[in-house]
Amino acid sequence: MRELTARQQEILELIKQHILNTGFPPTRAEIANQLGFKSANAAEEHLKALARKGVIELTSGTSRGIRLKQAIIDARDALSQTVSQVVKTAIVATLNLPLVGRVSAGSPILALEHIDSHFAVDPNLFGDTPDYLLRVRGLSMRDAGILDGDLLAVKKTTDARNGQIVVARIGDDVTVKRLRKYSGHVELLAENPDYQPIIVSNPNEFSLEGIGVGLIRAGKTFS
Repeated sequence: MRELTARQQEILELIKQHILNTGFPPTRAEIANQLGFKSANAAEEHLKALARKGVIELTSGTSRGIRLKQAIIDARDALSQTVSQVVKTAIVATLNLPLVGRVSAGSPILALEHIDSHFAVDPNLFGDTPDYLLRVRGLSMRDAGILDGDLLAVKKTTDARNGQIVVARIGDDVTVKRLRKYSGHVELLAENPDYQPIIVSNPNEFSLEGIGVGLIRAGKTFS
């Protein structure tokens, strides 16, 4: 990996922290806002430079299409470690997560018949420890960098903050959307202008299955 400038390192740390806090990368506008850039275009130029240096991977056409390509190890810390310490650091416990495919109407999301297989993953890849992987169907979350066929790492919970990406059950359907809570109703928002918000006014029709804490795509794992 080629040496980063101070500004590039700052942006990389911002991306890593955002992923740690939310499970997903920031948008260009969020980077610009946090670092005081005049426009999202300035953030885009820095991201392209990071991509050229092999630190990140950019997915065109998505506002959160930023992927960490490899583990970034602080060289100063690495130099201070003995060989045995480095080896110990590399050996990490793995999580054996069930992969949930299509969910049948009215049955628990982790019912045996929904589990296609199991994946062994490094728990350190995620900001929060997931309980299962859910195969994403469709492109309603495209602009959040979540594409058809991706595996969403999900932490089971019945509570979530406004703005978090959640797995929700509406009646007999399970969907992945961004959560917005209001007095008297809940909105589930797509990250694709081709999809309309889902407005839930009857609490008996809605339940929260979990929150997204990371993503696996085509053999690659992204926090």
